[in-house]
Amino acid sequence: MAHMIDIEQLRTFVAIADHKSFTRAGDVVHKTQSAVSMQMKRLEERVGRPLFARDGRGVRLTEDGERLLDYARRIVRLNSECLASFEEAALTGRVRLGVPDDYAERYLPEILARFSRTHPQAEVTVVCEPSPMLMDRVRGEDLDLAIVTHVASRGFPAEIVRIERLVWVASARHAVHEASPLPLALGRPTCDWRQAATGRLEALGKPFRILYASWNSSAVGAAVQAGLAVSVLPESAVRSGMRVLGPSDGFPALPTCKIAILRDRATATALSAALADEIRASLDNLGSAGSDTGG
Repeated sequence: MAHMIDIEQLRTFVAIADHKSFTRAGDVVHKTQSAVSMQMKRLEERVGRPLFARDGRGVRLTEDGERLLDYARRIVRLNSECLASFEEAALTGRVRLGVPDDYAERYLPEILARFSRTHPQAEVTVVCEPSPMLMDRVRGEDLDLAIVTHVASRGFPAEIVRIERLVWVASARHAVHEASPLPLALGRPTCDWRQAATGRLEALGKPFRILYASWNSSAVGAAVQAGLAVSVLPESAVRSGMRVLGPSDGFPALPTCKIAILRDRATATALSAALADEIRASLDNLGSAGSDTGG
């Protein structure tokens, strides 16, 4: 390659790869579709290879496009890190984030990595507790923001950033889902997912018993993978060794899981707003993620 590649072209290229659409990518990088198309035409001319192939109404990357994508992500990331390190008004201080334990396991690595790159002088204090407790902490101004399972009936203002299907799960190596009464591993009695699951079973007249009850997602997941009980999880949280149970197995559909950001408006700062931005971007980047046995 005889010449430098334009970073803005790479930024747009990454947006197209993430959103599978020139139009949606234009919304992300604040450019018209024609401007996006022109950028990509120039990028293809620069590398001398076709980068996109039509896939129905969307677009997909060619083999050369996939090869460029890894470099593009690294170049765009390093550019952002470089600029952040020289900003005179770099955000500093401490921001307090609440996350349920399983959200912490799945989401925090991506969120904190992104945030530390763009705000290297900031400190993040993380509290891991079930969603209801985190809501109370935000209300009490003990936390600046929290990632929680959103339940509209609680009436707490929140920004929903992700919606997933809730599914029944069991061990892929056992037939515990055929037992009667059905053994369950769920959150505590106040857990909304537990109430949804038991309510569906009661409506079917399907006998069950609560074998394990815990806020801790690892404990519930261990009971499922050991073939001791059936549980409910967001679709994206299904792990290797688990199988999803559906109507053909005698299990009814469950409600969706809404993941939200709660923020303490009274103590809001530029730093907490910046962390909220990274949370949105990280959750949007994940093809599928997250569960919260406590709801």
